[in-house]
Amino acid sequence: MPLNFSPNYTITSKIANALLKIERIKERIKGLPITPSVLASLRESAKLYSTHYSTLIEGNRLSEKDVQDVIKENKSFDGRERDEGEVKGYYSAIAEVEKIAEQQKSLTEKKIQLIHALVSSNGITKVKPSPFRDGQNVIKDSLTGRIVYMPPEAKDVPDLMNAMVNWLNETKEELPCSIRAGIAHYQFATIHPYYDGNGRTARLLATLILHLGGYDLKGLYSLEEYYAKNLSAYYDAITVGTSHNYYMGRAEADITGWVQYFVEGMAEAFEKIEKHSLKAADNFEGDQSPLLRKLDPKQRKVLALFKQQEVITSNDLALFFNFSSRSARQLALTWHKEGFLEAINTSKKGRKYKLSNNLGLIKE
Repeated sequence: MPLNFSPNYTITSKIANALLKIERIKERIKGLPITPSVLASLRESAKLYSTHYSTLIEGNRLSEKDVQDVIKENKSFDGRERDEGEVKGYYSAIAEVEKIAEQQKSLTEKKIQLIHALVSSNGITKVKPSPFRDGQNVIKDSLTGRIVYMPPEAKDVPDLMNAMVNWLNETKEELPCSIRAGIAHYQFATIHPYYDGNGRTARLLATLILHLGGYDLKGLYSLEEYYAKNLSAYYDAITVGTSHNYYMGRAEADITGWVQYFVEGMAEAFEKIEKHSLKAADNFEGDQSPLLRKLDPKQRKVLALFKQQEVITSNDLALFFNFSSRSARQLALTWHKEGFLEAINTSKKGRKYKLSNNLGLIKE
């Protein structure tokens, strides 16, 4: 019985191209100045989207607006108690993923079990890590009742989970984080260590690995939306192997197709949030800072320079705007008086400036 873990896949040109795209967008967003209020709003939207779409995949009947009402307003819907519990549990589990990522500790089985416990908690935040299943489960077609997949036996689950976690920790420096996250998603779903909640936990596990690896993108994206918008493609990609039985081909199956699907989905999600973030940064949506609302076109344009460096001089302004040295010095002095820039030294010739803290701009 194949209880070790050695994923079988090939890095194709499509996978390589998606990885390069992910890296380019990651670096661009890393330097994007976004106000704290806008960032908080975008993060919260991403959490709500993730909650809605991940539970939607499992058949949840609440709309995007319903999910927001349940989470933010504690609203109830008659006959939707199970759906409400699912979204509350998933939302709590996302918060736990963020907490674990902030701690920057190694992945453990206990952390995965805690995430699953929250997924199944109906929103109760104080839970104990849930033990793996103690019996056999099967995945059936809801319409025909036909067995679609038979996971490994319960007695093998602990060893399989241990092997997966060890592999993920051992390959942190060897493999791109995106590939490791995709493989973790696939392998968790393959092991199917619980009677229920496996899909939701698999998606959260992938998110956790991405966050631990520095691919959180400020917490702004939702991979779940990518899956839910084309469920047939999601199921087709993750259904591999020559047999529905774990011991008859699934364990050794070539998962190149799944890896490609996963990283291409990441690239698509990253690209979408980059466009949204650029728009938000440009318009300063929802921010209440009077200074930010009053920025003139030149001030908005020079924010691009501050993406590249935290401190500038009048010479930097002269080169950036193609101004004379005198005009650049005068502009810097004017912006300093207006509160847009702060001087960080007193030398008249080599005076340096940074963005005013009053603007509320942050960079990660």
